[in-house]
Amino acid sequence: MATCSAPLRSAIFNFQSLLTVILLLICTCAYIRSLAPSLLDKNKTGLLGIFWKCARIGERKSPYVAVCCVVMAFTILFVQ
Repeated sequence: MATCSAPLRSAIFNFQSLLTVILLLICTCAYIRSLAPSLLDKNKTGLLGIFWKCARIGERKSPYVAVCCVVMAFTILFVQ
């Protein structure tokens, strides 16, 4: 019987990876909205409305998002 020495990891089950994905999504949506606002503004509801909401979070809470990005970068570079 073969055993796996390293457990399988996914962004869903690893909290730090999940936070990284969410921060990247927020930053990417805010950047896309700054370049082409009509691209995200036409989909404010439904499944694609998640991207509009992420862009709003990135715009309105940008100091907090920036601090979270710096902390996440520090932990990825120096703690892991």
